[in-house]
Amino acid sequence: MSANLRAADNHFNHPIDAIEHTISHYEWPMDRTSDAEMTVQLPGRWSDYSLFINWSENAQAIQFTCAFDMRVQKDRRAQLYELLALINEQLWLGHFTVWSEDGMPMFRHSLPLKGSNGISPEQVADVVETALYECERFFPAFQYVIWGGRTAVDAVQAAMIETVGEA
Repeated sequence: MSANLRAADNHFNHPIDAIEHTISHYEWPMDRTSDAEMTVQLPGRWSDYSLFINWSENAQAIQFTCAFDMRVQKDRRAQLYELLALINEQLWLGHFTVWSEDGMPMFRHSLPLKGSNGISPEQVADVVETALYECERFFPAFQYVIWGGRTAVDAVQAAMIETVGEA
């Protein structure tokens, strides 16, 4: 994180304002869809991801949802659910899920803010960078299951192989 981001003024009236300010330093396309919502397009190596950020006044929490631009056919969903369970065992923060209506895989993480002084730029950066990292790390596993017809176990094993260097 850059020094100017750490030094940025943390005093905002609304958590989405603070998040918008922090994400603006990345220069990614974003849209403030309402007082409580915004979307951001995250460029990735495998794909671009749609990050949806929502503030819940009732829960006093921010939810970050990073969606893949892929749909899972109903006949592959059993393998997808197994894949989600195997992947989620590997995560420290957040979890993967699938939107049941259209079969879209996504990474989710929430931050409760009740009793806090708001969300910090470091928290925003951590959640956004974690979402992007995990989406990039497991994107091939989703591809293997959804389009490659592989089993969830095979897909996770292939995705967990760390490559060293470049070819």
